[in-house]
Amino acid sequence: MANKILLEVVTPSRLVMSEEVELASAPGANGVFGVMANHCPLLATLKVGEMHYVNDGQAVRLAISGGFCDVSNNRMTVLAESGELATEIDIDRALRAKERAERRLQEAEARKGEIDMARARAALTRALVRLHVGGAQT
Repeated sequence: MANKILLEVVTPSRLVMSEEVELASAPGANGVFGVMANHCPLLATLKVGEMHYVNDGQAVRLAISGGFCDVSNNRMTVLAESGELATEIDIDRALRAKERAERRLQEAEARKGEIDMARARAALTRALVRLHVGGAQT
């Protein structure tokens, strides 16, 4: 594990990935941050966004929906509400989620807030991140 860290991404329903990596980046609440071997201890909140890691020169992308990150002793543990590797993302499903969220936002504007705007915006953000990470052209 020389010059690598153990990265684990965990959701309430599953272990998304566990692998020794050269570099990992995550969407922190105050901006994207990166972690490499021998990083100082860190505890951070995460927002909805793209995460990626590099192993043997290959970059792997993930979509995560908020959570927390703990870094210590050459280990980075991400506890996320949800997480998907780019290869797992169902583009059609993400497009439908985006369309639903956009409709909810339009309805909320027309009805002056009968629909929870924050929830609709969060759903739209999640869908857009999944589409971006999944490689969809929107």
